[in-house]
Amino acid sequence: MGIIYVEGRVKGVGEKQETVRFLVDSGATYSLLPEKIWQAIGLKPKRKETFTLADGTTVDKAVSEAYIVLPQGEAHTPVILGEEGDEALLGIVTLEILGLVFNPFDRTLNPMRMLLG
Repeated sequence: MGIIYVEGRVKGVGEKQETVRFLVDSGATYSLLPEKIWQAIGLKPKRKETFTLADGTTVDKAVSEAYIVLPQGEAHTPVILGEEGDEALLGIVTLEILGLVFNPFDRTLNPMRMLLG
């Protein structure tokens, strides 16, 4: 469930990058980039995945990889290649890769407690 936005940058092929306003969506597995953004940074589909929507229907979406830079850190992460009109989402896998957890009470991203072993 998304209730905050964070601004970041996404990097794709070569030096191509774009500034993106992400809706933090703790209900989304992967992050999503709108078509205009992933096209601009030169991403190409690497595989297809099946995703379940909130109403229970399933959709097949192309997935690629991008480098995401946020104020809290930066990392390489899988991204869904969205369509025209889709909103940029920051999903749970990206948050975990960055070592972040969403606090819904104060609407902040915080460092996650990291476990080893």
